[in-house]
Amino acid sequence: MRGRLIFPFLAELHRLDTVAMAADYDEDFKEPVLVDGDNDGVAEPFRREHPPVRVPCQVEPEAFEALRMATSGNTPRSSFDLVFHFRDLERLGLVDAATGDALIRPSDRLGALYARDGQLVQAVRAPPGLYVTEARPIGFGLHRRRPSRNLLLVSFQDRAAARSGT
Repeated sequence: MRGRLIFPFLAELHRLDTVAMAADYDEDFKEPVLVDGDNDGVAEPFRREHPPVRVPCQVEPEAFEALRMATSGNTPRSSFDLVFHFRDLERLGLVDAATGDALIRPSDRLGALYARDGQLVQAVRAPPGLYVTEARPIGFGLHRRRPSRNLLLVSFQDRAAARSGT
């Protein structure tokens, strides 16, 4: 028995496709580089993503669009923790068979949260968007005879749209 999620929702995840954007991806910083796509002299973020996938999760909100002041205006701060069950990740092909690593990684984006019947609960505006900052396995050893891991804790945070002055 590996347990189960409590009050599950569906998270729409947009995983970063680093292979498709290899020429425009900075391996040192593990994020996309800025590219001037419209030749206006200002670089814009460039992302290529895998098709979205809806994964059952347990929602642990910390802050949603909390006010944060910056010299150029207000920038809302949002932070979510979602808990995924490895059984669901395995079923959806989101676990690397060779290493056992979850394929939800930093820089992946949360698109929305849905009820189990598919009804939209909360869309996430992009920008600023909510992006994975940490994906950490938790809940090891819950079965006496055959201990295994069962949960993945994923932290999502917004990306600041403005700089704060000091």
